[in-house]
Amino acid sequence: MSAKSPNERILFGLKVKQLRQKRGLSFAELAAETGMSVSYLNEIEKGKKYPKDDKLAHLARALGAPQQELVRQELDKSLAPVEELLQSNFLNELPLDVFGIEMSKVVELIASAPTRVGAFITTLLELSRSYAVREENFYFGALRSYLELNNNYFEDIEEAVRRCIAEFGLGAQRPLPAEQLQSLLEQRYGYTVIPDGLDPHPELAELRAVFLPQKRHLLLSSRLTGMQRAFQLGKELGFQYLGLKERALTSSLLKSRVFEEVLNHSRATYFSVALHIPLDAFVADINRFFSADRWNPEAFLQIMRNYDASPEMFYHRLTNVLPRFFHIPKLFFLRFVHSLDQNEFEVDRELHLNRRHHPHGNGLLEHYCRRWVSVSLLSDLYQLQKEGKFVSTIVGAQRSRYIGTEDEYLCITLARPGYPSPNQNVSVTLGLLINDDVRRQVKFLDDPAIQVREVNKTCERCALTDCVERAAPPVVVTKREKNRSIAQKLTELNEA
Repeated sequence: MSAKSPNERILFGLKVKQLRQKRGLSFAELAAETGMSVSYLNEIEKGKKYPKDDKLAHLARALGAPQQELVRQELDKSLAPVEELLQSNFLNELPLDVFGIEMSKVVELIASAPTRVGAFITTLLELSRSYAVREENFYFGALRSYLELNNNYFEDIEEAVRRCIAEFGLGAQRPLPAEQLQSLLEQRYGYTVIPDGLDPHPELAELRAVFLPQKRHLLLSSRLTGMQRAFQLGKELGFQYLGLKERALTSSLLKSRVFEEVLNHSRATYFSVALHIPLDAFVADINRFFSADRWNPEAFLQIMRNYDASPEMFYHRLTNVLPRFFHIPKLFFLRFVHSLDQNEFEVDRELHLNRRHHPHGNGLLEHYCRRWVSVSLLSDLYQLQKEGKFVSTIVGAQRSRYIGTEDEYLCITLARPGYPSPNQNVSVTLGLLINDDVRRQVKFLDDPAIQVREVNKTCERCALTDCVERAAPPVVVTKREKNRSIAQKLTELNEA
C-alpha cells in the first residue's frame, strides 16, 4: 500500500469515527472486535495512522461497512464542509506547525460539530478564494501573529549573533564596516558581491539587492548608503549562518511561494539588526535615555546615529528589548507611507505586542486621524520639503488619548524621505501604553514639552465636531446614530 497523505489519513480517520459512533461502539468494544489496541484506533481516528490491508478488513467488518466504501475519500453529507475544506488545500497553506498546532486537531475540532460550523467553514473557503491573488498578505498576517506571541524577542537568534561575532572576530566596534561583512561572505560562504550589480537593470531600480543562488552572486544597488549596504550584507550572513534554505532572492518580499520564505526573511532581518545593534550596549543606551528628566529628541536620534542604523532598524531593536528588559510589553509599532502625489497615508507595517492596540492598519479606505503624530509629522516634513528645505529625519513625541477609551499612549515618531521612491515619505512610530511600568521606566513622561492630544482611528469614525484637521465627514458615526434612532423609535412603538 502506498503511503497516505495527511489529508487521506484525516479523512479516513473521520470516516472511522463517524461509523463507530453511528454503531454506538466504544473504543474498547471496537478494539475487542478488531484485535487492535485502543491507542492504535485512537491514532487512526486522529489521522495519524492508516491501517494495512489485513487490518482494514477487520475494521470494515467491525464497522459494518464494505472495505471499498471505507477507503473511499468521501464523507457523508454531515461532514461535507470538512471534506471541502481539506480538498481546498486551505488548511495546508496555514503555518500551523509554527504555532505548534496539528492540522488533525483542527479538523477534529471542526468535525465535532459540523452542522453548526458548516457556515463558518464555507466562509473560510470563500475568504481563501478571495485571497488567492494576495496570499502574501495572509502570510504576513501569520508572521505578525507569530512575532506578537513571542514579544518579538528570539533568544536563539540573539545567541547565534553572539556566536557569529566571536567566531569571526567582528568585535564590539559599531557601526560595523560593510567591507568586513563583504569579505566574510566572499571568503567563508563563496559569495561574489557586486556593488553596482543592479544598475544595468532599470526594472529592478526599487530593489536594494538580489541574490543569484546558482552563481552565488549578490547584486547590490549602487545607490545604497553605507548603512543600507551593511544591513543587506548582514541579512545575507544571517541566511547563511542560521542555515535558512527556503528564502526569497530579493531584498524585499515581492510574492512568497510558502510561509517559510516570509518567516526566514524575518529571521535573517532580525539577525542583521541584532548584529549591527548589539543587545547589551543598546539596552544600556535606552536605559540612559529613559532615565533623563526631560524629553530629548536629539538624544533619541543620536542613539540611532551611533549605530548608523535606519529608523526601521532602530525601531525593530526597540520592539525586541522593551518587553524583555524594560517590562514594557504593551506597545505597538506602525510604519506609515505618505504618497506625495495623492497626499494619501497608508500603514504598510505594523506590530502589536500583548494586545490589539487602537492605531492599526485600516482596510476600509478611510482617512487616518490627522492628529496622530505618525501622520502630523509626515505633514510637517512635506511642508518643509515644499519650502525647499532639505530634511533627513525629524522626530516628535505625543501623548495620544484615544477618544471613547481610557487608553493613552506615549508615541515617539521618526519621519524621513522615502527610499528609493522619491515621491513618498515614511514615518515609524513606537507607541507605549501608559501604565505603571511605563511611568516607572520613562522618567520624562510628564515633560510639558510632550504634547497631549485626543486622537481617534479614522475621520469617518470620529464624532468630534471641532476638529480642524478633519479630512472626511463622520459618515460611520452618522449612520450609527441613524440606526440608533430607528431602533429607539421601534421600541417606543412596541411599548405604546
